[in-house]
Amino acid sequence: MRGLKGLLEANPKLRVFIYAGKGGLGKTTLSAATSVKLSSMGKKTLVFSTDPQASLSDVFEQNVFGKGEVKLAENLYVMEIDADKKINEYVSSIKKKIIDMYKLDKLPPDIEEYIDSAAAEPAMYESAVYDAMVDVVSEGKYDYYVFDMPPFGHGIRMIAIADVISKWVDKITELRKQAYEYGRVAASLKRQKVTYEDEILNELEYIRGRILKFRDIIMNTETTAFMMVMTPERMIILDTEKALEMFQSLGLKLTGIVVNQVYPPELAKKPDAPLFLRKKVEEQRRYMAEIAEKFGKYVVAVTPMLNREPKGLDTLRLVAEELWSPSKKLEDYI
Repeated sequence: MRGLKGLLEANPKLRVFIYAGKGGLGKTTLSAATSVKLSSMGKKTLVFSTDPQASLSDVFEQNVFGKGEVKLAENLYVMEIDADKKINEYVSSIKKKIIDMYKLDKLPPDIEEYIDSAAAEPAMYESAVYDAMVDVVSEGKYDYYVFDMPPFGHGIRMIAIADVISKWVDKITELRKQAYEYGRVAASLKRQKVTYEDEILNELEYIRGRILKFRDIIMNTETTAFMMVMTPERMIILDTEKALEMFQSLGLKLTGIVVNQVYPPELAKKPDAPLFLRKKVEEQRRYMAEIAEKFGKYVVAVTPMLNREPKGLDTLRLVAEELWSPSKKLEDYI
């Protein structure tokens, strides 16, 4: 168990940390703690959340939702995007493009209704989130980027459909180019001049480019650490096994696993330890043994259950130190 310190020493070109996994496992806490540690080393760091519940605002105890890039401490910046606002801005731009392209006074009601209903699709939220992610990484203002991702079914789906969408756009592009050629030939036979500016084609190319850029970021093992978060529970172990199979089928390489919310075994040895705590520690020890057997090569760190909520910079620093350089070995929890 080498911790984030060992991970960075072995992979010095890492610039992006992505924490993924099911909800409620502590992804936001670990993302925040990672950013706190990296920024304390004099590295300009941005931690970015895609959670509509404003989780980073909660963890840092400061409202940053929808406020752009906010500086919390020296070298530490946080960004919690308002995806709904971003979607509304995008929808408005689409409507304006249609009005301008066809020189309309206003959109026909049926077209406006179609656009508004399309904007309500879950995929639009995901698209807005990952579009913002691509923006901040491409800008290159920071030394490190830490992303708190939504439950992994969402982000991974973007990778799964990237090739499909890319091939689809290629096909549409070819068809539209053929249509343009036919129009150009017909115009020349009639000795007419034709001008062709296909806004729809440009939009398709843009969408394809953004999706492929997201895929490139998340799959570049040299610059991106794709981290899974899990806890010592039966269902989480099963879900992690399924996730690893899914990653393998997509060609996505897992960098490491952080096992979170683990009770220190020594708690059960205290004479005054309550019975429920001793039982919980024993149960976790069995699951930690299973985790070591099935995922041991991936486990980077084990972060203990704290005696208070991991909120605020001071508490996050405690989590950060365990993430950076674990005080125990994996086998110490078994």
